[in-house]
Amino acid sequence: MNLVRTAMLIAFMTALFMGVGLLIGGTNGMLIALVVAMGMNLFAYWNSDKMVLRMHHAQEVDERTAPEFYGMVAGLAENAGLPMPKVYVINNPQPNAFATGRNPENAAVAATTGLLNSLSHEEVAAVMAHELAHVQNRDTLIMTITATLAGAISMLGNFAFFFGNNRNNPLGIIGVLLAMIVAPFAAMLVQMAISRTREYSADKRGAEICGNPLWLASALRKIAGGAKRVVNEDAERNPATAHMFIINPLNGQRMDGLFSTHPATENRIAALEQLHQEMGGSAPAQATMQSARRGPWDNGPSSTPRGPWS
Repeated sequence: MNLVRTAMLIAFMTALFMGVGLLIGGTNGMLIALVVAMGMNLFAYWNSDKMVLRMHHAQEVDERTAPEFYGMVAGLAENAGLPMPKVYVINNPQPNAFATGRNPENAAVAATTGLLNSLSHEEVAAVMAHELAHVQNRDTLIMTITATLAGAISMLGNFAFFFGNNRNNPLGIIGVLLAMIVAPFAAMLVQMAISRTREYSADKRGAEICGNPLWLASALRKIAGGAKRVVNEDAERNPATAHMFIINPLNGQRMDGLFSTHPATENRIAALEQLHQEMGGSAPAQATMQSARRGPWDNGPSSTPRGPWS
């Protein structure tokens, strides 16, 4: 299903570029737009994950530079039956995290220092389990391509402004106005092409991977509060990547609105609490977290923040 959605997304973007090119430059403009769109789509497929990580200044870590955090992800990936993803840390005080990559074999997970320093061991594990659920559900390809293409489509207005002055084409001015007015809304619609139900699905699967839905519910509550208090400058500069994070990193978006990229945090927490009840009121944490405890965590989890990235 995600493969179909990705293909539809790329087809939509290509058609939009061709349509604007036709209005601005006629047949030649349409052909140029087609070539640009095809090149952009290929580039996004192979490089969009690297671009997103670069946008947020993510630094790759390993078992030598961040043994506890890396060991946590390794254990959770083993629980989920996934290949070991690349692990990144983002030096940003806002608590948040995201996953990226075109498939489980080429995936990466990233967490901010704000998340690693302010959440407990159990909560961090639940967040990373949520991100691994996105990898397992193969959400990451369409999420990452969407982030790249949504930013590209917002540049159509500038393209139209500089290249739309074709006097031989009476529709050129229409193309200019269309691109300048519609481009911001089109970028928003591209982000909405990612169904918000994927967050509920990743919440559920993430809770199964880490073993306790309440860990993730507690983490979501803390992250949502932190996202309101702390401005994520990189996310504000690159709003097209907002839908990739576990909680919207942009200020001012909280409710389940028509154009929201995330479900309301309260609704997600309620769903996790319901899942906890369905699991009998107590989760088999000791079974599912056993392989996630490595090295310094062998003494068991703690309820206080421990900075597992350091």
